[in-house]
Amino acid sequence: MIRVMHTLQAPDGTTRYVDHMIGAAPPGVRIMTFTWGRAIFGRYDVLHVHWPESLVRHPRLAGRAAKRMLLEMLLARLRLTRTPIVRTIHNVAPHEPGDSAEARVLGRIDRRTDFWILLQPGTPSPNEARSMVIRHGHYRGVFQSEVAAVRGRMLQFGLLRPYKGVEALIAAFAELDDPRGQLRIVGRPHSADFEAALRRRAERDRRVSLRLEFVPDAALIDEIRQAELVVLPYTEMHNSGAVLVALSLDRPVLVPRSSSTDSLAEEVGESWVLRYDGPLDAKTLAAARVAAASHRPGRPDLSGRDWARVGELHGEVYRLALVPDQPNRAAINRDARA
Repeated sequence: MIRVMHTLQAPDGTTRYVDHMIGAAPPGVRIMTFTWGRAIFGRYDVLHVHWPESLVRHPRLAGRAAKRMLLEMLLARLRLTRTPIVRTIHNVAPHEPGDSAEARVLGRIDRRTDFWILLQPGTPSPNEARSMVIRHGHYRGVFQSEVAAVRGRMLQFGLLRPYKGVEALIAAFAELDDPRGQLRIVGRPHSADFEAALRRRAERDRRVSLRLEFVPDAALIDEIRQAELVVLPYTEMHNSGAVLVALSLDRPVLVPRSSSTDSLAEEVGESWVLRYDGPLDAKTLAAARVAAASHRPGRPDLSGRDWARVGELHGEVYRLALVPDQPNRAAINRDARA
C-alpha cells in the first residue's frame, strides 16, 4: 500500500479537486489529506504537492512567517526520511505573484521534486524525463441537471478575482446592442473592494445580474445549465476547472485563444470551445452568442478524462517516484486518453 499525502484540505461537502483525488485512487494507493501536523509527523510514502504557493501564503506577515517555518520543518522531515515529492503543475505560474522570499521557498520545493504531473501536453516541465501528462478529469456523474438554457443568457462563474476578466466582460457586454441579452455573474469575489467594483459596474446595465456569494453545488449546476454560453475571459488561462465543469454540463465556453484552449477545442470539439483573439469586445460576444445558439451534435468529447484512468496513471507516477532516478519509459509521456 502506497500512502500518499496531498497538500489539499479534507473534503468539506462541496465538489473540489480533493474529492476526485480520493475517489479516483487506484487499488494499492491510500490518500491522506493535509494538515501541518500530519505532514511533519505523520507516516506516508509520497507527498503530492498542488498549488505550492498555498503552503506559504497568508494575509498577515506573522502568518506568512509561521507557514514558512513550518515548511522548513516539512522539507527537513522529507529529506531525513527520503520521502519523494510529486507535484502537479496546475498553472505555469501563480496567477497572483508572490514576493522574492516566496519565490526562493517555492524554488526549494521544485528542486526537491522527484516527479512532475502535467495536466496537458505542452506544459513546460523542469524535468521532462520525470514527467507524465495526466489530464484533469471531467465532472460527469458528479454534476448532472436537465435544466434548460435561457435564451440569450451568458454566464461567468467561480471564485471571482481580477485576473479572471469579470470587469472586462461586464464592460464588453454593456456595448452589446441586444435588449434580450442577459449576463449573469455568479461566485464569491476575492475581496470586499472587488465586490464593490463589480456592483458599481453592474448597476449601470439592467441586463446584468449578480449573485456574489459562495454558491452550493446544486445551485451552481442549475446556474450553468440555464446559461446558453459560459464566458471565461481570463487574462491567463492554462488549465481551468471551470471550463471542464461547463463542458461536463454540456454548455459551450468562450475563452481567450491560447495553445491550451486550442488543444482543448481539438480534443472535445471545435463548436464547444469558442475562442477569441485580443481584448474581449461586444462583437466577439455577439458572434459567440450566435454560435452558442446554433445546433451542436452530441456532447463534448470528454472520453479522455475518465477519472478511473486518471487514477491509474497517478498510481503509476507514485510507483515511479519511489524509485530514484528511474529512467523514463515511453509510457510516461502518454496522456489520459491512452
